[in-house]
Amino acid sequence: MNFAAQFLYSRVLKNRSPRDRSREDEDYDPFWQSYAEQLFLKKDDNEIKKQDAPALCDLHCCKDGPIRNGLIGQKSPSISPERLKDFGEEDYLNGDVKTWEMKIVSRNEELLRDALSRIPQSSSRTSLSSSNKLIRFEDISAAAFKIQCGVQKTPCMYSRLSKQYGMDIYLKKEFLQYTGSVKERGVLYLLTSLPQDQQRKGVIVASDSNFSMAVAYHASELRIPVFVIMSTSTSPARVKMCREYGAMVISYGTTAKDSQTHARRLAQENGYLYLEEEDSAVYLSGLGTVGLEVYEQVPKLDAVIFPAGGHCGLLAGSAAALKHLNPHISIIGVESESFPVLQQSLKAGHPTEDQACSNHHFYGDVSGLCFGSNSLQLTGKLVDKVVAVREEDILISMLRLLEYERATVDAEGAIGLAALVAGKLPELKGKRVAIVICSGNLELHLLQQCIARALTLDNRVCRFSLVLSDCPGDISKLLEILAREEARVLDIKQERTFVTSELFTVEVTCTVETRDKIHAAQLRNALLERYPTAAWTER
Repeated sequence: MNFAAQFLYSRVLKNRSPRDRSREDEDYDPFWQSYAEQLFLKKDDNEIKKQDAPALCDLHCCKDGPIRNGLIGQKSPSISPERLKDFGEEDYLNGDVKTWEMKIVSRNEELLRDALSRIPQSSSRTSLSSSNKLIRFEDISAAAFKIQCGVQKTPCMYSRLSKQYGMDIYLKKEFLQYTGSVKERGVLYLLTSLPQDQQRKGVIVASDSNFSMAVAYHASELRIPVFVIMSTSTSPARVKMCREYGAMVISYGTTAKDSQTHARRLAQENGYLYLEEEDSAVYLSGLGTVGLEVYEQVPKLDAVIFPAGGHCGLLAGSAAALKHLNPHISIIGVESESFPVLQQSLKAGHPTEDQACSNHHFYGDVSGLCFGSNSLQLTGKLVDKVVAVREEDILISMLRLLEYERATVDAEGAIGLAALVAGKLPELKGKRVAIVICSGNLELHLLQQCIARALTLDNRVCRFSLVLSDCPGDISKLLEILAREEARVLDIKQERTFVTSELFTVEVTCTVETRDKIHAAQLRNALLERYPTAAWTER
């Protein structure tokens, strides 16, 4: 019986005209009268008056957004090619097709004006200096909300170094960001704040700093064309890394100034936005989100230590957030004694431009020039103390972080802890302190040199030389003394030809590993007792 019914039904479908066969799809076809009647609530009247159109249109308009054709949230109805064959010019002339007119007035015109006002307008600016202003806490909060999905919320963990320095130390590990630097926060907020037309044109930077690396990565993630101009002296590892982030890297010039000049010329000719690390309110607000996270992660804070130097945007932005949340938290900046850029700028009351800076990659942004009065003004107003540390203290700080925290950081990342290593902050004893470890981009060959130098400065590797008679058993007696004192021999050399002592003697130079300064002093006393002429190589 069911088979007979299906057979009869198929014969009926076969005898139907193309228009009849497709009547089931009328609800989704804008050409036919039934769709139009459904759109206008299927009124019984064949004539719909023009004055009814605004009220009907209100039913299909988004309450808070711009007006679109068709139903809200639905895809425009597709038109079947077979249906187009049935619609000919003669149908229109014969009056088989009815049309309606709508005029949107009143409230809907306001909606359209609101929608146009929300479209970002294009800007012809080539820098961000025009947006400089003192940031507010609301700006930092807005930045934190906007970049929360694009950057890591890094941990702020209790450190094993706390007992060694007599205080509760918490390390904010910003070097765990994707590019190894805190600069990602400011860069991401900066890029997302650009107008859409500028995002389509692209951005260009000219350096091999952490800022450029962050721009290369996040611009690529946001599908913004990004170009990085680097000098020919840039290390191949940096160039390779920047390309892997997704940037178009161009090597030009032998100095950073040559690269910057070329980048500005390309930006002017092609409409790119030339970006450099400035103290614009947008960039500082992004960096200031570190202060929000530290305050949230570590309750009852007494002090927070930040890297300073010429590029003190992290210090200024985070100080604005922390001082708003708790004015009693001490904000401390740390810079290098070799380049006291921030201290000199604060003393002069304006950014100093004649401060000599090092081009060595070890210092990074620590030795940079003070890049704006906005950061300087915030630092002078909100920062409680700025201290300077020696290069030796920075190296030992890098060694401490590697040993105790398994953290490989550069000078900019280790300079905050260096203030505690140098004993520059005795007032923090017994208090709860957070230190921002902001960067971990140290090249491998520099890392090897830094660790070797730090071990020597920390009395962990010692070298001495002495003269022995060239007789069997004399060197073995020396090794017995070293074994008794629990010193590990790293290297030993013998010189018989170029010696100024008696004949048939040998000059022995030995490099050993010791536990600490006390152990090194004990070994030295034992050697001098047995070999009074032993010469200890000073650091």
